[in-house]
Amino acid sequence: MSNQNRRIFLKQATALAGAFGAASMFNHAHAESFAKASARVAHLNPEQVAADEDYWATIQQAYTVNPSIINLNNGGVSPTPTVVQRALERYNALCNEGPSYFMWRILDMGREPLREKLAALAGCLPEEIAINRNATEALNTIIYGINLQRGDEVIGSYFDYPNMMHAYEQRALRDGIVYKQLSFNFPIENDDEIVKAYTDAITPKTKLIHVTHMVNWVGQVMPVRKISDMAHAKGIEVVCDGAHSFGLMDFKIPDLHCDYFGTSLHKFLSAPIGSGMMWIRKDHIEKTWPLTCADKPQSADIRKFEQLGTRSFAIEQAIGEAVNFQLAIGSKRKEDRIRYLKNYWAEKAKDIPKVKIHTSLKAPYSCAICGVSIDGMKAGDLDAALWNGYKIHVVGIVYRDLNLVRVTPHVYTTTADLDKFVKALREIAAKV
Repeated sequence: MSNQNRRIFLKQATALAGAFGAASMFNHAHAESFAKASARVAHLNPEQVAADEDYWATIQQAYTVNPSIINLNNGGVSPTPTVVQRALERYNALCNEGPSYFMWRILDMGREPLREKLAALAGCLPEEIAINRNATEALNTIIYGINLQRGDEVIGSYFDYPNMMHAYEQRALRDGIVYKQLSFNFPIENDDEIVKAYTDAITPKTKLIHVTHMVNWVGQVMPVRKISDMAHAKGIEVVCDGAHSFGLMDFKIPDLHCDYFGTSLHKFLSAPIGSGMMWIRKDHIEKTWPLTCADKPQSADIRKFEQLGTRSFAIEQAIGEAVNFQLAIGSKRKEDRIRYLKNYWAEKAKDIPKVKIHTSLKAPYSCAICGVSIDGMKAGDLDAALWNGYKIHVVGIVYRDLNLVRVTPHVYTTTADLDKFVKALREIAAKV
């Protein structure tokens, strides 16, 4: 074998192994330090681990976040750990050495191992997972792909994500379906109240319920399983928007008992920006139409939903390193930590005069996302004050009766940064 052919062979072998073997970039960069950190807290209970700053410092060091700002808008999109960034760079560089060869003949072969890896994390069959670019693409594929006839009713909420609401509105305009939306006064700490609202809206024409697992506006966790069980008893299917819950909360998709699920992997899983995943229960795949063309649109093969044309193979393959990162921490441990961080600042902030918390602090009803406002201050003004005065990045929410900023920490967030945030709220509120 010539040196040139050997070099190509090694590149091929390395690319195909990717994130799925002992030679993964995560194993080289972090496996040992993460294992040692985990061993140091093995004797602690989950609550103690969630508050152990030495353990989480090991995780924080794996990110390259800008130290000059405090980013508390991880609900929009999360930064990726260094190892995921390096994987993305590596695969992108490989593609550019010969795009049509390395993309189509080498990296494209890595989608099946990635599908298996994501399915294991999601607790489902690989044949139920399609890899795409974000939750909007996943859920719009489902919304437009479900067979609904004129007059069929869909029940959703005014607090679902706008791109999903617009998809149903478009189906109403185009196909004559009836799109009904519920309103809620969050926070709600009673699952039965939420389930009853959906139940009461059902009529003999109701065919579908759309529910957001974690409401992006204020972080309310919705009782998806209870809603699904109620709906199925009445012959109604359920679509779940898991954009903010997957990679954050410790659950398996089938345990939600929904029929369809879509998520973005570039939020709490910290996969590359522009990565997403769709899950459809196996016996529903055949009857669901793909959003883009497929040679066999009524096939029972989940891959019919991946006919996107040319896309970033580098992004897809780098997802595997994000899954490695997730597994090394553990989904339950990660959920506990991020909820701890949310409650850490919110418990302190709620007693500041004029400050109002708009999210439950109880575990069953919230996790990472929390809304906060200051009496007499507009959301945009609070957003600007936090940035201009303290370089704290949040996002203002002005929607229906909400006028607040959304605050979302991640595993790389430090309690010291949250102390600065609480101090900023106190100082800003004192001036209003």
